[in-house]
Amino acid sequence: MQRASPIKFRLIPPPPPRILAIWTLGLIAALAGCATQPSRPETDVAASPQLADVLSRAIRIKTVNPPGDERPLAEYFASILADAGLESQVVETPAGQSQLGRASSWGVVRGSGQRRPIVLLSHLDVVPADPENWDDDPFGGAQRDGYVIGRGALDAKGTGVVHLFAMLELAKRAAPLDRDVIFLATPDEETGGVDGAGYIATQRPDLLGGAEFLLTEGGGILDRGAPKPNLWRIGVVEKSPCWLRLVSQGRAGHSSAPPRDAAVPALVAALGRVLQMDFPIRVVPEVQAMYAALAPLAPPEDAAGYADLERQLEADPAFRSRFMTLRFQAALVSDTLTPTVLQGSSRTNVLPAQAVAHLDARLLPGENCALFSHQVAAAIGNSAIRVETLLSFPTRASPTDTPLYAAIEAVARRATPPAHTVPSVTVGFTDAHYFRDIGITSYGFTPRAARGEDSAGVHGDNERASVASLTEAVARLLEILDELEARD
Repeated sequence: MQRASPIKFRLIPPPPPRILAIWTLGLIAALAGCATQPSRPETDVAASPQLADVLSRAIRIKTVNPPGDERPLAEYFASILADAGLESQVVETPAGQSQLGRASSWGVVRGSGQRRPIVLLSHLDVVPADPENWDDDPFGGAQRDGYVIGRGALDAKGTGVVHLFAMLELAKRAAPLDRDVIFLATPDEETGGVDGAGYIATQRPDLLGGAEFLLTEGGGILDRGAPKPNLWRIGVVEKSPCWLRLVSQGRAGHSSAPPRDAAVPALVAALGRVLQMDFPIRVVPEVQAMYAALAPLAPPEDAAGYADLERQLEADPAFRSRFMTLRFQAALVSDTLTPTVLQGSSRTNVLPAQAVAHLDARLLPGENCALFSHQVAAAIGNSAIRVETLLSFPTRASPTDTPLYAAIEAVARRATPPAHTVPSVTVGFTDAHYFRDIGITSYGFTPRAARGEDSAGVHGDNERASVASLTEAVARLLEILDELEARD
């Protein structure tokens, strides 16, 4: 059993690659020789104040990125796993500007080794929160009216706690699954994940044990209200980021007599041209499949359009107008570009020598950031404006004809009432792409139900998570793992 001898977490340096390869191959061979056929246990998980308390404490560990400072939270999660008798580690990752340090939290419930592992991935860092705009302290982890309130309650400390409690439930079982279940919570996701999931995927793949599957954020259960069936959205691909920096150089001086080459006016003119760029409608296969799956749930006037999205967007002006009016739908069929950061002078009467703007572009699957940045430079038409790339990576889709996807569908069908599953395209990005790049089939799906008004708290004010939904998510996740076991 997993609880036989508690193993305390410890900080470890990366071992040499050759030693890693020998250790990993030996472990896989050893586990393959001790396979047993587990029975399928019940997956009812009683509502527990402990889950809410753990999430509240996680919220109180401030991990705003930048700078991150995620190490204390990584240590907290690892200590919970270790106290349950599970192997756990706090894994060094590049620190960047963090003062308290950055690290990942890793743990494993060992299986029989007959099948390749599944990874449960979340991230430790959160975006900033302005207390002036919140009803509660965003880092207080308040509990009220069945909710835990605070930054990260949904994105993604709540996801990490769901994964953590699923691990604890698995550790209580007498019979192991056929595969290892790996807990992984990484830093740095909110600023691109290079020093978090990217580091693990490229520099510490030994921690993944040759995993076959991965579940992370990026999808979930939309509670549509009874008697409508809930919508289980399974993220299979994401738009790719193309974050650009525009730099305008000019003569510094007094603003009462501005020179012709002042930096700020040149940057403002460049932004005006950028905002006039036109991005054509393009329906990629994954979006086509997503809306075809949504067609049975669509309003009668939109059902035909959803069923054949590309053709109807071109042929039916009324449908196109309705579809493109909703900004999240419009973002699924075109590239987007939004100025987000402006930097110039700190004084009204001083001309700066440099002015800077950041552009957040999100590209449809298959687009290229380098080509897009050339298009931006061409639209600006001023060689004095420098266009630099801050972040970019290509995206690829995970297939839907897998045992894990089928397992999620099967659990959805057993819901009351039966839920509707949809392969989804995410307009934002997660860390899933790092693992798709190394051959792990990765889905953005946390089986937590939320109403639209609660989901609006992600990166917004008054973020909160229902304790009941988190507890149910643990039970659903266990049911999905058991269904996957039955299908393999």
